[in-house]
Amino acid sequence: MKTLIVQLPALLFLINCLPTTSQSPASAPAPPGPPNVTAILEKDGHFTVFIKLLQSTKVADNLNAQLNASNQGLTILAPPDTAFSGLKAGMLNSFTEDQQVDLAQFHVLPYYLSQSRFETASNPLNTEAGGSSQLLAMNVTAVGNQVNITTGETNATVSSTIYDDNEVAVYRVDKVLLPLRFYVPLPPPPPSPPPPKKAAPKASPAYSAPVDSSSAKRRPGRVILAMICVMLAVQ
Repeated sequence: MKTLIVQLPALLFLINCLPTTSQSPASAPAPPGPPNVTAILEKDGHFTVFIKLLQSTKVADNLNAQLNASNQGLTILAPPDTAFSGLKAGMLNSFTEDQQVDLAQFHVLPYYLSQSRFETASNPLNTEAGGSSQLLAMNVTAVGNQVNITTGETNATVSSTIYDDNEVAVYRVDKVLLPLRFYVPLPPPPPSPPPPKKAAPKASPAYSAPVDSSSAKRRPGRVILAMICVMLAVQ
């Protein structure tokens, strides 16, 4: 019994001396970042050419950066590979680098647009390529689930929704959307204003010779002397 009493305090001392490990609560998972545009298209598997266009023009990088910096969202009108196959042979490669950038940006709206809002969208739609110019205009008409898009060069239809998370919407369109600006020459720039007219030089005042006052004073004396001479000659 004495042995048990002696050993019990020693056992309690050892227990108190053992290091205690406190379990920190698990940290909350970080909120997911914005979706990656090309990853969405790659997952579908039918947009190889469009992905290549977005990447080669650096438009994909700009869109992903835009999603990280803004809460406006994006709407992407994505033509599948079959739509690019419907273009004339060599057309895509015939476009200049600037035109390819315009083409990629022309398929992106810089804001989120749900399919139900196509009916109330204001024309022309503003795209990443612009929209104020008629040569870059894109108009939409929607009745129910039927959404048609016209650019003045292309008439296309939104055939399905690929992705929609209320921030980014990706819609499949059955044709490549070609801006009218690719086929209609830009209007010439306004003529530069004419140069201002030079002021006519002022006329210099007429020169007048100075009057010799001394000679003017001597003239009356000469006249009188001449008159006296005439009178004497008459006598």
